[in-house]
Amino acid sequence: YAAWLVLWVGWNAFIICFYLEVGQLSQDRDFIMTFNTSLHRSWWMENGPGCLVTPVLNSRLALEDHHVISVTGCLLDYPYIEALSSALQIFLALFGFVFACYLISSAVLIPMDTRRPRRRRIYNCSLCT
Repeated sequence: YAAWLVLWVGWNAFIICFYLEVGQLSQDRDFIMTFNTSLHRSWWMENGPGCLVTPVLNSRLALEDHHVISVTGCLLDYPYIEALSSALQIFLALFGFVFACYLISSAVLIPMDTRRPRRRRIYNCSLCT
């Protein structure tokens, strides 16, 4: 779990840096998400809250496998949604790791003989035979 956590947090940190264009990363020239095989478009670009998508017909910019669109009216731009989603994934992963460490340490550090024994109820019944 710890090894997977390191990979997951690293990937989500990269996603945040990519969409916020930290350092030399650029969404316009880097096709890192598809390993430079095709254009990349975020799902949130077209499906964000409040976004109105209008296809641009007969555009010379459209490639064979993509269509050109115009997106307007978004409440929050898609790079920020992607970054917030990745930040939430990092928070949940770190919370899960801390909780797992707590469960493991509480099970390992408390010896069995110091745990409270379970009590049994004993009923005294004079009418029972």
